[in-house]
Amino acid sequence: MVLERLQKVLAGSGIGSRRYCEELIRDGRVMVDGKVATLGMKVDPAKNLICVDGKKVTVSKRHVCLMVNKPKGYVSTVKDPQGRPKVTDLVRIPGVRLFPVGRLDCQTSGLILLTNDGELAYMLTHPKYGVWKTYHALVKGIPGPKALAALREGVPLAEGRTAPARVELLRVLRGPHALLEISLREGKKRQVRKMCRYVGHPVVELKRVRLGFLTLKGLRTGEYRFLTQEEIERLKELAGRGRQK
Repeated sequence: MVLERLQKVLAGSGIGSRRYCEELIRDGRVMVDGKVATLGMKVDPAKNLICVDGKKVTVSKRHVCLMVNKPKGYVSTVKDPQGRPKVTDLVRIPGVRLFPVGRLDCQTSGLILLTNDGELAYMLTHPKYGVWKTYHALVKGIPGPKALAALREGVPLAEGRTAPARVELLRVLRGPHALLEISLREGKKRQVRKMCRYVGHPVVELKRVRLGFLTLKGLRTGEYRFLTQEEIERLKELAGRGRQK
């Protein structure tokens, strides 16, 4: 008998990231053999009947991961009460339920991964693994040395102080505006926008251009491609190296 934590089994079945699966368990939406599940319980996926919202969970053995160049106006959730287009609408794979790895807000474009591998999603989004995400931010005004230093060192937000970041002023444009390259190892909600607003240079346009070693090269807006198995293994290795003890 092989017992695994319930949230890990759910994540591996493509239900969502491990953190999302933990939320499902806390909310009482998961049943094991007809009883409400508890967080941390262990199950045997080959023997226990696991249901989410009354639907039987089938353990998936085929994991896939895709990179999407998300357009503005698309939400990076699997459901949207407002009926806005979802990034998952751009991809259709018969028999495979995909979910986004992390989130880009509706008005942010660029690189986002879709997968049915909850463990991979967990490794790429949890701050303890420290995978770098790089953004190009067009901001109002021209940040001076003091503002750039604040962004690099960390600024206080309601969610807590931001971790040190890599920040470069790429170019100055008419407006006046400036194009910044900002790289983070964490992912607080709307973090780049909040950081730039804090130093007095609100974001006009925002695009994620890199995740780890992955870039958008060859992908037009709205297009996607499958990651190779080698790329997936490199991502896992990268996350493992960056893990903070």
